[in-house]
Amino acid sequence: VVHVGNAKSRDAIALHPTLQISTRSLARSLPTSKFKQQSRPLLTKKTKAMAPSLATSSTLALFLLVAVSIADAATFAITNRCQYTVWPAAVPSGGGTKLDPGQTWTINVPAGTTGGRVWARTGCGFDGSGNGQCQTGDCGGKLRCTAYGAAPNTLAEFALNQWNNLDFFDISLIDGFNVPMAFLPAGSGAGCPKGGPRCATAITPQCPSELRAPGGCNNACTVFRQDRYCCTGSAANSCGPTNYSEFFKRLCPDAYSYPKDDASSTYTCPAGTNYQVVFCP
Repeated sequence: VVHVGNAKSRDAIALHPTLQISTRSLARSLPTSKFKQQSRPLLTKKTKAMAPSLATSSTLALFLLVAVSIADAATFAITNRCQYTVWPAAVPSGGGTKLDPGQTWTINVPAGTTGGRVWARTGCGFDGSGNGQCQTGDCGGKLRCTAYGAAPNTLAEFALNQWNNLDFFDISLIDGFNVPMAFLPAGSGAGCPKGGPRCATAITPQCPSELRAPGGCNNACTVFRQDRYCCTGSAANSCGPTNYSEFFKRLCPDAYSYPKDDASSTYTCPAGTNYQVVFCP
């Protein structure tokens, strides 16, 4: 379900007062679980006699499973508070749309979604068929994205209903920065120990010249493709902060600044929590 509306025409969603996991880091952050398949019992004479009640039980179990899945699905309210139009994108659920200042786009994200991203695109132009191009965050020239966006773009990343029945989420600058963002639990944020991350600073005007890009600020990994910046190859298990990652961390302490930045940048909420993503909070 997707809905776009004007924020003034609806009740404002209160921001949590206290205020990535990079999906690449999520695999490192979550404990490994092993699941064993149970063999399906054969129908004996006794179980054949019980078949009608077993069928009823199976139907009830399926109903309960569906009900739980629906209950744990999350609603994301994506609001543009910038003074300019943005074209938010969301994958794997949502696609993309256009948001003028003050408008909100609402999407429903299924329980169990992993590798989820929300980001803002800027400087876009699309024809009536939804084909075009964006200056930042472009996803293959489509209004309704089915792939991740091009750097630089500020990312809201999430994985729902994971280990210990928790949602894991973050703001990531590993793909650079284009638009300020907050990623918060809706309402009171009950059960969310740290609330949610904010990156409200306009980083682009302060961007080092070697990282500058039209409409944004690249991460060092994108520009230099070196192991020490990307935490790959010889630095896969030993990389630490660099001058460039510390630049991003200083301006946005809540956000991922490099791939191993888990400790200060991972946020959790109970499964079933609803969220708001705010551009230019």
